[in-house]
Amino acid sequence: MAEDFVILKDEMALAAEDAAALMRALSNPSRLLLLCNLVEGEKSVGELERALGMSQAYVSQQLARLRGESLVAANRDGRTVRYCLSDPRIVPVLKAIYEQFCPR
Repeated sequence: MAEDFVILKDEMALAAEDAAALMRALSNPSRLLLLCNLVEGEKSVGELERALGMSQAYVSQQLARLRGESLVAANRDGRTVRYCLSDPRIVPVLKAIYEQFCPR
C-alpha cells in the first residue's frame, strides 16, 4: 500500500512538471496566439505573421520555442515551412482558455 503511494506520488510529480512546462509556454501572449491560430490547422510563418501582425523574426523565434517544448511541429512544403500542433493535449487546454477569456 505504501509502495503504491510512492509510485502515485512520483507519477504526479512528473505530471506536474509536464503541466508546469505547458503553462510556461502558454504564459507568453504571443505564443498563446500562435497556438490558438494553429488549432484551425497547419499554417506557414507568413500566414501567422499576417494573421497576428507580428514580424517574421519574432514569429519564427516563438515557434522555435514552441518546437522546443514539443507543442508544434514543422513540415517542409517545398520552400515553405508549415507549422501544426504536435501535442494533442494542447487542444482542450486552448479551448478551455478560449471559453473563459475570449469574448463571444
